[in-house]
Amino acid sequence: MSAVSRYLAERCARWEARQAGWGGPIFHGRARPGADDLLLLSNDYLALGGHPHVVAAQTDSLARHGNGLLMSGVYTRDEDPAHELELRFAALLDAPATMLCQSGWSANVGLIGAIAAPDEPVYIDALAHGSLWAGIEAARATPRPFPHQDIEYLELLIRRHGPGLIAVDTIYSVTGDRCPLAALVEIAEQTGCRLIADESHALGVLGPRGAGLAAELGLSGHVDFRTASLAKAFAGRAGLIACPRRIAEYLPFHAHGAVFSSTLLPHDVAGLAAVLDLVVKADDRRSRLRANAGALRDGLTMLGYDVSPSSSQIIPLQPGGEREVARFQGLLDAHGVFGAAFIPPAVAKDRCVHRLSVHSELGGPELVRILDACAAVREESGMHDWKSTRRLRAARPEEVAASC
Repeated sequence: MSAVSRYLAERCARWEARQAGWGGPIFHGRARPGADDLLLLSNDYLALGGHPHVVAAQTDSLARHGNGLLMSGVYTRDEDPAHELELRFAALLDAPATMLCQSGWSANVGLIGAIAAPDEPVYIDALAHGSLWAGIEAARATPRPFPHQDIEYLELLIRRHGPGLIAVDTIYSVTGDRCPLAALVEIAEQTGCRLIADESHALGVLGPRGAGLAAELGLSGHVDFRTASLAKAFAGRAGLIACPRRIAEYLPFHAHGAVFSSTLLPHDVAGLAAVLDLVVKADDRRSRLRANAGALRDGLTMLGYDVSPSSSQIIPLQPGGEREVARFQGLLDAHGVFGAAFIPPAVAKDRCVHRLSVHSELGGPELVRILDACAAVREESGMHDWKSTRRLRAARPEEVAASC
């Protein structure tokens, strides 16, 4: 057996042993949700993926255009519907220009790979999305990570290593907290750094007409690059980069994902355009989403769960290890509440999370069912002994004691 084959065999064996140690399925073999079960797995935060307006736009496009021309986006013409959609997104984001990509991953990897110089420092929050880290690697830049949300440490790094890129999420996909965007803008402007803010979990959810956190804070013109996956509140299959017009003209020919992958299919573009029609008018859904997420966070905290530092529709329940996550997920599944387990490499080994993704169309009875299920599984899951629970108990002893 060659060294390469031996390496792969060893990795597969470690993976198989790891799965055996879970004590139950996390992914494959998991119980299948029933028709009446509650699905908190999807990032379709405004519940628009199945909206009749969106479905009609997609089916009409398929009937008229099929899958269109399968080619790199560099060959699309100005009259292509994707370019019209880019103009509409630029207007929403109050950005000079936007560029559609095949995914949020492609957006971040392509952007950083095309704009960062080799060995340039990229100051990246330790919990930033994996696609931002992959972009640094693609550019052969130098990652300079700073502890999550630690602005003082970031300033120290910049003083030590000089100007470069700062890369953050505006809402973090596992912890659900917002970045201190105003402080980051100030640091970037004072130090000559450029700022990349991934708005994947904020776009559609925050800001006027759903334009994101930068727009909510009046900082749209102060963030050099905004990126997003449109597979969240926009319920589609694409990515987005908001940037200066000159960069938008440069990227399609230098971001490798754009050059070497086929462009978006016509029905993807049609679906996204239809979702955009709805998102800009969806203040009622955004209001319900905030209310639902707030009610669940408060209720879970009263039950003794540590959901910090979440302040959004992403709610992390924090068993700690893979085995504990598998057990907790199985218990919640049995009560008809399906969330999503996050294990390495998505999180650190001892920071495994069972994430609940809230959406706007949950009603009061559904929220009660979720809380009842979480209450019912506390003892059997060992929740009272989780490190996160002990941390919450130490921080808020009276409130947690009352819940237990």
